[in-house]
Amino acid sequence: MLMAVLLSGCGEQYLVLDPKGPIGESQKDLIYFSTILCLVIVVPVLILTGYIVWRYRDKKGNDAPYQPNWNHSTKLEIIWWSIPIVVIAILAIVTVKYSYDLEPSKPIASAKAPITIEVTSLDWKWLFTYPEEGISTVNYLQIPEGTPIQFRLTSDTAMNSFWIPQLGGQIYTMSGMAMTLYLQADEIGNYYGSGANFTGEHFAQMTFNVKATSENDYKAWVQEVKTTAPALTQEGFEKLTEPSVETVQSFSSFPEGLFQKVVMQYIGEGGSAHHHGGSTATEENSSMDHDEMDMSDMDMEDMDGMDMNHDQESSTNQHSH
Repeated sequence: MLMAVLLSGCGEQYLVLDPKGPIGESQKDLIYFSTILCLVIVVPVLILTGYIVWRYRDKKGNDAPYQPNWNHSTKLEIIWWSIPIVVIAILAIVTVKYSYDLEPSKPIASAKAPITIEVTSLDWKWLFTYPEEGISTVNYLQIPEGTPIQFRLTSDTAMNSFWIPQLGGQIYTMSGMAMTLYLQADEIGNYYGSGANFTGEHFAQMTFNVKATSENDYKAWVQEVKTTAPALTQEGFEKLTEPSVETVQSFSSFPEGLFQKVVMQYIGEGGSAHHHGGSTATEENSSMDHDEMDMSDMDMEDMDGMDMNHDQESSTNQHSH
């Protein structure tokens, strides 16, 4: 209890126990269940430890039996081995089930279609692009409540960890790799977000605000950004990639395919980026390349057919002559 009081200043960590979405709620249930199950072993052991120390302490008049040759009790062995085994078995089954249900790239069941947001971690800031809306922001997210959000995540340089404690667990962002994470906010409000990985001098300032609003307010915000914010150019993005601490920014547009370019920037020609969940720019490019190859094959066949017809006509003309 003393440790809990001392740690009470770490407010962000305690947000995990106040979830505002289905993923965070399931993770909280797993934390509570695992903790209670572990206490089944820990509490009796602590009580017995204190009792044994007190009962068998060295003092005058101690009437505890002295049995120097006693070394085995089948009954006690069964008790102190069977209970932990049963607890571990139950914990394993429950953890496997929750791990499967909470797979980050697994879509959230909902009547509403998910909104895609592309996340790029930079030094020391977060860039969010909304491919469906055509806007982007820095260190700020706005989402409609009750709607699944499909986050596609990567990093421009150093690996980081994307985390919104009240909505769900963290997931890494890595160069040359695109990850997928589904989250959802069930209540209107402001949620704390941060980078949960050491990435240099100002890593502690890689925080961002997540604002969940009604769907109408979300659409109004998107329209406002489109009409009032400046455009994010390629030069502007390159400026953002330089190590710096930035305030909240909004952009009415961003370079086409920006997220895919960041994912593929270290990949040589003919290579492919790693991806976890969903489709990737690499797969899309591969599909395009395949279609182009099919077109090329068709063109070659047409050319071969034209050559054969030309040879046949030449042969016919020679015989006629």
